[in-house]
Formats: sequence, structure tokens, C-alpha cells
Amino acid sequence: MLWTAQRRELIALACCLFALFATGWSDTAVARRDANGFIAKLDAGERRVFEAYLAAKTFFDAEVDAFWGKVDSKRNKRRQKKKTGAVITAADYVDAYPPEYDGPTLPKALAKAWSDYLSEDDVIGPVMPRPELPGIPDYLRAAEAHYGFVPDRIAEREFKRRYAREALRLGLNGDQVVRVYALETSGLGTADMQAGIHPIRRTGKPISSALGYAQLLAANSVNELQKHGTTFLKRLQDLARDPGIEPARRTALERKIVALNKMLKRVKRVPGRWSSHQSFAKTGEGMGIHPINIDGDIGPWLQVIKLKGIHDMAVRAGRADIGPTELELMNLAGPGTGLEMLTSVGLTMPTVNFFSRRGYERNTIVRGKSSRGLLEALSKRMDDNVKNSGAIEFYEVFAEARREQRAEN
Repeated sequence: MLWTAQRRELIALACCLFALFATGWSDTAVARRDANGFIAKLDAGERRVFEAYLAAKTFFDAEVDAFWGKVDSKRNKRRQKKKTGAVITAADYVDAYPPEYDGPTLPKALAKAWSDYLSEDDVIGPVMPRPELPGIPDYLRAAEAHYGFVPDRIAEREFKRRYAREALRLGLNGDQVVRVYALETSGLGTADMQAGIHPIRRTGKPISSALGYAQLLAANSVNELQKHGTTFLKRLQDLARDPGIEPARRTALERKIVALNKMLKRVKRVPGRWSSHQSFAKTGEGMGIHPINIDGDIGPWLQVIKLKGIHDMAVRAGRADIGPTELELMNLAGPGTGLEMLTSVGLTMPTVNFFSRRGYERNTIVRGKSSRGLLEALSKRMDDNVKNSGAIEFYEVFAEARREQRAEN
């Protein structure tokens, strides 16, 4: 193939675009690196293959960035419409999915050479490894260090029993709770399950702070404690005042009351904005609050009341008969976004409109679907996962709790 000035300009432009679109890439280190040094190491045949790939991939990445820019622009305009009460129509959404790369690829050996080149320290300096996310031991250390709190770890079935009692007390049913549990934890989840860690084998690494049966984020723990901490504190005090309680149990509850009171005083100083809760949850003090999820007393209250809050929001929006799948959609996408997805227009729209780029690209069940398609996929996964041992046990526990409730009434 004849080497032309036009082709040289195309490759030069491709290299420039690496820097231009760096902020939109998932791996910004790759975007910043100059490909000229790598090209200089190739023979003529390899150079032609690599240059064709580089040009196609760079322009493709620019196309993807432009797509997500349009998604963000439409989302911002919808937010403004919601504030003013304006009607949202199909024109306010992106009715498409992200473009898929169909250009040239690199042969295996050349792809490895390119990858190795990008990892060389002398290209632009060493690439700092991505820090690992905190796990349960980190959250437990923070809780004890900042608040003197050590969660009361109880047997799994007993945790489920308290969870079911709390859910029934607040008007939720077994299907709503267990099917959400089945989706969030594959029907195997334990009270201390963290996203990314297999609940039975205990293998893997944390992929988020999501914790427990309802997979609450650390920021959710801050948010719920800020809203309901006073109620949690009073309920612990009532338990400690029970005249029939054993002395050791009373002492443990009194220590827990002191720790929770410290947490409550701290979170009350955090601004009542989600962004503030997210920021605080990453600090040592914020991390120390998250283990209340796995405490045998507080955990069931906290997680159920979060699910009840989503349910109540749906009821206020006119969806009193909301089912488990819709409840999980609101839990997955966020309550307000989930309700938007359930509108007649929202149901037909691609899920790109309702998730961040990172969330969309990382979540396999979300990608390539409309809101209605996502609901169907959630329902199918729930159907599969309720057959697993943890979900079966949870249904049994709910049946027992319902019998107890009827006997008391």
C-alpha cells in the first residue's frame, strides 16, 4: 500500500485525539500515551496493521464519548423539566444504544506488545495501581476506632427472622422482600455479604460498598441513620429497659446505645444531600457507620426501612400495587429514576437514559435493554435465584413470622 500524506495526517490526528478525549475514557492512562514510540518499533507490515487499528479505535472512542455527551445533555434537560413540572416526552430521551466497535483488531501478538508498551514506566511514568475498595474488616476497624462499636453477629436464620418480623410490621410482604434479596444476593446472601465477595466461598474482592440482604451502600447507611437514627436509638433503649432481659444482654445493648448515639450526633452534622453522604461515607467516620447493617438488632431495621421508603415513594406516586420487580428496579436505579423508568414513555426507552456511563457499562443486566426489557430480565433472574438455599430459607422464615403475627393478633 502506498504511504500518502493523507494517511500520515490521519494517524497524527488519531494520536492527537488520544489526548483530546482522555477524560471520556475508562482508562485515562491509555488515552494519554503517545503511540509514536510504539510505532517506531514495528516493522512495515505491523505498522500498517497497527495504524489502521489506532485510527479506527480512536475515532470510535470519540463517537462513544459524543454519544454519552448527548445522553448527559438530555438527562440534564429532563431534570430541568421536572423542576418546572413540564411534560417529558419521547423527544427528551436518547432513543439509541451506544455504538459498537466493528473496526479492525490487532493480532494477538501485536495486541500484547501494545499492552506491554503501555505498561512501561518510561512511556509517561509509572501507572499507579487502582486502590482496592474497603472490605468488611476495614469497616469494622473504623466502627470500633471511631465509635467503639462492634456489631452483634447473630445466626443467619435469626437475622432473617428479625428481618421478616420487621418487614411484616411495616406492611411489606415476603415476596417483596425475598425476591429483592434473591436478585441482590443471588438468593445466597448472608447478613455480612459485600458486593464482589461470594457469600459462601468468601472469595473475590469488593466491587462496591454494597452490604447485606438489601445491598445498601455506605452512603445509604449514612442517609438512613440521619433520617431514622433517633427511632433506632429509642428502640434499643426500650429493649434495654425490658425487665426480663439477661444482664449480659442489657450491658451489650447499653454499649450499643452509647456507640449509636455517637454515630447519630456525627451524621447530624453532615449536610442532608446525597453527594455529601457519599463523600462522608468514604471517610473513616463514615466507614465506621456502615457496620450497623450487620448488627443483629439494627441491621434488620435499617435495611427494611430503606426498602419500605422505596415502597412508600411508589405509593405516593400512585403505584400502591407495586410488585417486587418494580421495587427492585427502583432499588437498582434509584427510587426517582426507577419511577421515571416505569412511566409509559420511560418503559420504551433504552436504559442508557437512566444510568451513568460507568454504571451502564459495568452492569451486564442493564446493557442493551429498554426499561421494559430490564424489568423482564430482573423478573427472570429473580425466578432463578429464589430457588437457591438462602431464598428458600427466607421464605420459610417469613411463613413462621406470619404465623406468629396472626397468633399475636
